[in-house]
Amino acid sequence: MEKIKTIILKEWAEVFKNKMVLFTVAFLPLIFIAMPLVTLAATANMGGEISSADSPPDEFFGDLCVDLSEYDCTQVYMLNIYTLMFMMLPVIIPASIASYSIVGEKTARSLEPLLATPITIAELVTGKALAAIIPAVAATWLAFGIYVAAAWFMVTERIFAYLVAPMWLTAVFIVGPLLALMAVAAAIMISSRVSDPRVAEQLSAIVVLPLVMLLIGQSVGFILIDQRVILWMGVIVAALDVGLMYLAVKVFQRETILTRWK
Repeated sequence: MEKIKTIILKEWAEVFKNKMVLFTVAFLPLIFIAMPLVTLAATANMGGEISSADSPPDEFFGDLCVDLSEYDCTQVYMLNIYTLMFMMLPVIIPASIASYSIVGEKTARSLEPLLATPITIAELVTGKALAAIIPAVAATWLAFGIYVAAAWFMVTERIFAYLVAPMWLTAVFIVGPLLALMAVAAAIMISSRVSDPRVAEQLSAIVVLPLVMLLIGQSVGFILIDQRVILWMGVIVAALDVGLMYLAVKVFQRETILTRWK
C-alpha cells in the first residue's frame, strides 16, 4: 500500500506540470458548471410566456413530465441533459492524466528508473489508475455540488427534486467513478503500447464516444434515460472495469518498455 501511495504522489507531482492536463482538471469542470446555469438564467423569464395548462407531448417525453407544465417539463428535460454531461467529466479528465502518465514519463526519461525498482506491475498500474481517478472524481463531485447548489436558487422546489433524484445521484456518485476506472484502464493499455503522448490521448478519447452518443440520443428524444438505464450502465461498466484492469496489467510489459520502446 505504501508503494501505491508513493506512485500516486509521484504521478501528481509529474502530470500536473503539464498545462493541458492542468487545464482539463481545473477549467473543464467550470465550463460544465457554467453551461446549465447560463441556460437557466437565460430561460428564467420564459415561464410566463408558456401556458401552464399546456402539456408536453407524451411520445417525446414519455413518463418524465407527468403532471408538469410544458415549461416545467422543458426545464426538467434540459437539466437531465446537463446532468448527464457530468458523467462525461470522470471519463475525460482521467483519460488525459493516464494517457500522459506512461508515455509522458517515457519521453521525459523518468519511466525506466521506476520500472527498474522491485515494484510489481499490479501495484504500478493500480497506483497510476488511482492517481488519475482521484482528481477526476473529486473535480466531478465538486462541480456537481456547485451546480446543484446554484440551481437550487434558480428553479422551483418541484423541478429541483428531479435534479437530485436518486437516479442522477447514482449516476454521478456511483456510475461516474466506474466510468472513470474504465477510461483509465483503457488509457493505460493504450499508453503502454504507443510512444507519442498526443496519440495516446487521442486514442483514449474514444472511450467517451458512447456517452456522447447517449447524450445525443437523450437530446433528440431517441432515448430517455431512466433509473433502469443507469443501473444497467453501472452493472455493465463494473464488469468491463474488471476485465479492462486485468488486461491493463497483462498488456503492460516491463521488459518491452525498458529494452525496445523507442
